[in-house]
Amino acid sequence: MIEIHKKYINWWRKKLNLSNYGLLWITFIKGLIIGVLLYHFFITK
Repeated sequence: MIEIHKKYINWWRKKLNLSNYGLLWITFIKGLIIGVLLYHFFITK
């Protein structure tokens, strides 16, 4: 399963023409957005 995941990530990285650093920034921003949405909908009323 891990090897399949690595191949999938590398495929997206090459398709979007990103470096590993750029890919890390995208995943960081994605995590922030998901965290804010979860906070907004489940924590606050």
